[in-house]
Amino acid sequence: MGFARACSVALVGVEGVLVEVQADLEPGVAAFTLVGLPDKTLVESRDRVRAAVVNSGAPWPQKKLTVGLSPASVPKSGAGFDLAVAAAVLGAAEVVEPGAIADLVLIGELGLDGRVRPVRGVLPAVLAAAEAGYRQVVVPQQCAAEAMLVPDVSVLGVRSLRQLIAVLTDGVVPEEEDPAAGRPDPMLAGLLVPGAGLGTGISRGGGGDGPDLPDLADVAGQHAARRALEVAASGGHHLFLSGPPGAGKTMLAERLPWILPPLTRQDSLEVTAVHSVAGILPPGEPLLVRPPYCAPHHSATMQSLVGGGAGVPRPGAVSLAHRGVLFLDEAAEFGSKALDALRQPLEAGHVVIARAAGVVRLPARFLMVLAANPCPCGRHTLQGSGCECPASVVRRYQARLSGPLLDRVDLRVEVEPVTRSDLLGRGGRGEASAVVAERVREARDRAAARLDGTPWRLNCEVPGQELRTRWQAAPGALAQAERDMERGLLTARGLDRVLRVAWTVADLRGNERPDALDVAVALELRTGIARGATLAMAVQS
Repeated sequence: MGFARACSVALVGVEGVLVEVQADLEPGVAAFTLVGLPDKTLVESRDRVRAAVVNSGAPWPQKKLTVGLSPASVPKSGAGFDLAVAAAVLGAAEVVEPGAIADLVLIGELGLDGRVRPVRGVLPAVLAAAEAGYRQVVVPQQCAAEAMLVPDVSVLGVRSLRQLIAVLTDGVVPEEEDPAAGRPDPMLAGLLVPGAGLGTGISRGGGGDGPDLPDLADVAGQHAARRALEVAASGGHHLFLSGPPGAGKTMLAERLPWILPPLTRQDSLEVTAVHSVAGILPPGEPLLVRPPYCAPHHSATMQSLVGGGAGVPRPGAVSLAHRGVLFLDEAAEFGSKALDALRQPLEAGHVVIARAAGVVRLPARFLMVLAANPCPCGRHTLQGSGCECPASVVRRYQARLSGPLLDRVDLRVEVEPVTRSDLLGRGGRGEASAVVAERVREARDRAAARLDGTPWRLNCEVPGQELRTRWQAAPGALAQAERDMERGLLTARGLDRVLRVAWTVADLRGNERPDALDVAVALELRTGIARGATLAMAVQS
């Protein structure tokens, strides 16, 4: 009778749970039993592991073999347990020393020929192993750079089971063909295939900047919208752009990630972990350092937006945009249920998904940008010129964005059609992204200094109660906002959000606290009612 154990990691959302893989050999009819709440993919590992062991030149034990995955109450899915199962079986058969694998965490899928294939979620798995006190992990060589992001952990990248056996038995490590670089599963159900550019799908900022990156200087005109974009980036405020087709709404949204500051180390690990679980980390970029940009198509389902799927829920667009930008172009064309499902993550900064297999909490702290036409034909204006849509059709079209959803959007901007002089550059080019990004960084630094020692990092996160008591605006600055609330133009949540935007405007202008002009700018951006405040702020800056 032989017994051995190794360790692996089960992923529940983006969090890892240590799993002990135990192998027991007993005399009897040769059989292979796998217990411990495995899914179908994991059950099929019996055939993969047996073939991989035999094709790696190791003997397969002709006894009754039982492999248990503990804790048995945690759902386990995927092929990432193959390597740990094979090591535990070889340890029980005394092909390798059982003590040599007892403190190892092994993650990887096995091919029938013994090659070790990459899997999703290596970074959060290794993070979970490190938090549990393990200091040695074995991963596929393609994922070794990702695993090495975790400090104080020794990482061994292997290309085949033969190499692992040689390392564990102090033998000569055989040379293996370098596997082709690539992602294990580039398709994410319900979303577009990630593109290389910022126009579609999912984009992750990698290393340095380049000459072909989107630049705000490419946007003709749209001074009010550009100012709103700067305010949104400085305070993390959600933005709604409404205007006719071709006015530049998508161009503005695509350039928003490039005026945001680079991710901090902790944020980079969070973002990379989510993208690793989704299986869409770009080749050669184990750590994402720029805010992500996610732009799902308007046909996306509710599950693809907030997360879900069969079995253990997977990250959706709101999680893939964590610490970055979620852009919903043609927002009025999205399903009403999908849009209303965004309300909870917009407030909480995370998504809680309950399924029969368990409850999963996914991070979702993102900056949302909505873009929509004012009517089906896109030519509706306050004067009604050029629009042939009946008033009832316009009302129904605009009502697709529910009031509770828009109440959570801080900035609402009417994007005007581009004039000929702006398009031909007669008014001069607008500021470049680098110039705006520097002002955004300075504004965020002022907010960070003020919020030091609190659980909040950006103005958009500060509760309204704190802004009314702890950090008050200048005397008399809120008079206009109070009148708008009495007239029904602002809700209680709306007043709190006006205060948050006013603090961001004050940070951009270098004020110690918001004055009447800062609040007027926030009101104009919140209600969409032109008051001339945004223009006055632009002139002063």
